[in-house]
Amino acid sequence: MSNAIVIIPTYNEKENIGLIIDAVFSLPKEFDLLIVDDNSPDGTADIVKNLQGNFNHPKQRLHLIQRKGKLGLGTAYITGFKYALEKGYEYILEMDADFSHDPKDLVHLYLACSEGNNDMAVGSRYITGVNVVNWPIGRVLLSYFASAYVRLVTRMPIRDATAGFVCYKRIVLQTIQLDKIKFIGYGFQIEMKFLTWKYGFKITEVPIIFTERVRGQSKLSVGIFKEAFFGVMQLTIGSWFKSYKRTTAPSEAKA
Repeated sequence: MSNAIVIIPTYNEKENIGLIIDAVFSLPKEFDLLIVDDNSPDGTADIVKNLQGNFNHPKQRLHLIQRKGKLGLGTAYITGFKYALEKGYEYILEMDADFSHDPKDLVHLYLACSEGNNDMAVGSRYITGVNVVNWPIGRVLLSYFASAYVRLVTRMPIRDATAGFVCYKRIVLQTIQLDKIKFIGYGFQIEMKFLTWKYGFKITEVPIIFTERVRGQSKLSVGIFKEAFFGVMQLTIGSWFKSYKRTTAPSEAKA
């Protein structure tokens, strides 16, 4: 068993799932992998099951959770987080299945936490400019200014607040009350970073290049952006009436 597990939520990713599994398992750092599939009609879970025989001997490396339907990105990650904590992993990473996140960057995120004394490492599109490939300019601007809006409202020192490429130390997910996470889309990614910051954990951003998917269809929708926009206000106002305490001494947050 590795000390680190990568969680990938899937819905209709048959074109990518075998390739992304091979890519993760070919890295020089050994990661275990958990696929959380929301009952994909295209047979994504069946592909994972067929591959488990290749990767689960002599030790189990490829894990699969099948859910009953399309229940949302945020709840998929929370299901994965709980599984990872129960199994005893020290480092829990999240990424997309569609190669918009380069699997090679998993190692950089892991090292930022395991050797860099950080509690959360965010794969950031915007820490060194705008590092996005094959997005239309309208979507680039929407994503960039969404993160700027989050920084303005919350004062959270993270340039890529909506990023879904993240490494957590175990203690972060143990401290955050996962059952009380409210949002399921982009809002989920913002809420997790906001809570990590409010609890005083040390955060860093690792520069990545984000590439638009080549295979399959995007899951983004207008509703996801609306949730993020209004959710930021809810998070900020709600934090005024909440105490963020944990048992370990807080470390100085940075971005």
